[in-house]
Amino acid sequence: MRAKTSFAPPAAFMDALGHSAADKRLDILRGIGRSGSISQAARDAGVSYKAAWQAVATLTNLAGMPLVDSAVGGAGGGGARLTDDGRRLLAMADAFAEARQSLYAPLGGPAAALPGARAAMAGLAIRTSMRNQLPARVVEVAGAGRMVTATLALGASPQALRARVTRESAELLGLAPGQPVLALCKATAVEVAPAGSPAARAGGNVLEGVAAAISRDEAGDEVGVQLDGEGLQLVGFAAAGTRLRRRQRVHTRLDESAVVIALPG
Repeated sequence: MRAKTSFAPPAAFMDALGHSAADKRLDILRGIGRSGSISQAARDAGVSYKAAWQAVATLTNLAGMPLVDSAVGGAGGGGARLTDDGRRLLAMADAFAEARQSLYAPLGGPAAALPGARAAMAGLAIRTSMRNQLPARVVEVAGAGRMVTATLALGASPQALRARVTRESAELLGLAPGQPVLALCKATAVEVAPAGSPAARAGGNVLEGVAAAISRDEAGDEVGVQLDGEGLQLVGFAAAGTRLRRRQRVHTRLDESAVVIALPG
């Protein structure tokens, strides 16, 4: 019987894998392994050639080592193949997928999880300086050219959040109506102002709510806002001298380009 070869995966592999092995970037890597072609891997994954290159570049940056060897042109027409580290990364992704299935099995599968549990697990796995992490659902993805806008519903709330991302990022995330996502943004990107004030309606995303917590500071107050509808909370900052009060009606504003979309695992 042939003995299994073991190896200690580099710590950076954890960054490349992120939270979920069900990732289009990994699908592209698998496609390259099957076909020996980045363009064919892109077609198999349903993304553009540019998005496939972005996926390979991102995974390579995160892993800190080459995952794909590629050759352009030549008598053979060029091609690509996985490096040993690329194959090891995929093996680790498959092991993660099996472990996840084993974890879900006693609960009756992922669908049996309590509402919101999947998003909460994804949030726990994300380590970031972004304090605002809101469970959401994609309503629409629209736009022409290099940039698209994803409209996100915040639970059953009538309030929506819009995120502007590159077309390649939308392809790699597989953004589509009905898809559950996490909307992330820095607290410093959220402007808070009294309801109805011109500053709160200067364009971008405007969400309404109530000031639930306020930390005073000479440079500007940090405000925790209880959003209308689903009771989600958003942290932002009010300009110095605004002097908001608890339970006061407020508007929050943030640019569409400040919203980052993440996928639950």
